[in-house]
Parts: sequence; structure tokens; C-alpha cells
Amino acid sequence: MASIGTFKKSGNEFQGEIVTMAIQTKNVRIVPEPASDNEAAPSHRVFVGRAEVGAAWTKHSNEGREYLSVKLDDPSMTVPIYANLFDDEDGKTYNLIWTRARRQNGD
Repeated sequence: MASIGTFKKSGNEFQGEIVTMAIQTKNVRIVPEPASDNEAAPSHRVFVGRAEVGAAWTKHSNEGREYLSVKLDDPSMTVPIYANLFDDEDGKTYNLIWTRARRQNGD
């Protein structure tokens, strides 16, 4: 697991930055979407400036902890990044945590 971003909640949206070896982006916003009848629709959209760069879905851990499952995608990326946004123990900050997907079939 690696923390690739830090966010703070401002009103009903999250604002922060994402930093990896390839991506160093500030002013990232995760904004709630209006409610939808489609259960598969994202609960949030991810923006950098005016550009939409991803989506997020509200989930609950086995312990009942709410978090966002985030998919980041952009034409400059070869594959999407999947990560989870969890609140920190202080309740004021949020960390975007990335984990490499496990390979299947012994690859």
C-alpha cells in the first residue's frame, strides 16, 4: 500500500493533491454527483481544474467504515489508477491509498 494523495474536506467536496513518481498534481477536487437511479453510477467525480480525470464510488469496509473507491484515468496514462480514499485518524485529513493489483494464474 502507498499513500499517493492527501485531501481535506471542504463543504461537501474533497480538495487536495496526488503525488506519484509520474503524477504530481495539485488542486484535485472530488465532487459529489447528484443522486442517480443507476446503482452503478459514481457517487463522485474527480477534477483537476475543469478536466474530469476520474470517478469515485461510496463503499463501506467490513468494519462499517465509509470510504471512496476512486478510479483515475486520463489520456496521458497508459492504464487507470485504482485507489481508495480513507479518512485519517484525526478525522480532518483523508489519504488516497493505492495498492498494486495482484496478478492471477501465478503470473
